[in-house]
Amino acid sequence: MPDNVLSLDSVPLHTQLRDVLRARILDGEYPQGSQMPSESELGALFRVSRITVRQALGDLQKEGLIFKIHGKGTFVAKPKTFQNVSTLQGLAESMTGRGFEVINRLRSFKFMAADKSVAERLKLAEGDVVAQIKRVRLINREPVSLEITYLPKALGERLEKADLVTRDIFLILENDCGLALGHADLAIDAVLADSDLCQALEIEAGSPVMRIERLTHGADGQPLDFEYLYYRGDAFQYRLRIDRQKGTQA
Repeated sequence: MPDNVLSLDSVPLHTQLRDVLRARILDGEYPQGSQMPSESELGALFRVSRITVRQALGDLQKEGLIFKIHGKGTFVAKPKTFQNVSTLQGLAESMTGRGFEVINRLRSFKFMAADKSVAERLKLAEGDVVAQIKRVRLINREPVSLEITYLPKALGERLEKADLVTRDIFLILENDCGLALGHADLAIDAVLADSDLCQALEIEAGSPVMRIERLTHGADGQPLDFEYLYYRGDAFQYRLRIDRQKGTQA
């Protein structure tokens, strides 16, 4: 049987196509970072419908082997970058030490009234003025996360003139503002990309996105910085080590 002709047995065509494409990706025929043939090209190559191709590519995307960029096509996924969260570090602080280039695309900086959720986290009254900073974080010039940061008004005013394009906010707080950071509380879940995330991260609507809520406290325990961090599900991992401590028997 020719390599590009699928069989007519009981296995669905999209499953056969998925398995063939998976094998070619894992064998390096489609190298990491390369662009896959288009849906129409794959349909012609394997003599199947576009619906069959879409089903096969959808399965591979769920497996994390490929990703789609709106208007550009489908690409073979690269190994995910990751950040260890056993210590409190900003993204650039963590990644540049491992040879990655991290820059930021500042989308907005404004002062606004705190909603109930933000006010509770920062121990403010609802409606108090806070600074909101929106930045897209790029690793090796590829958008990886959208970061939405809220700070009390007085602290936000000190960051207005800071270099938010190349520096982590954590380092600005420590080095420019003289604040000692203590600990952060994190909550992690998953969401589907809406239009704003699609534009910021250059992904398709409905793509999986990891969302992290991070509340950072100073060494004195007071909240300083509350953030929503949205990471592309195909491009980034959070990693942590958990030790099991057995309690002493009574």
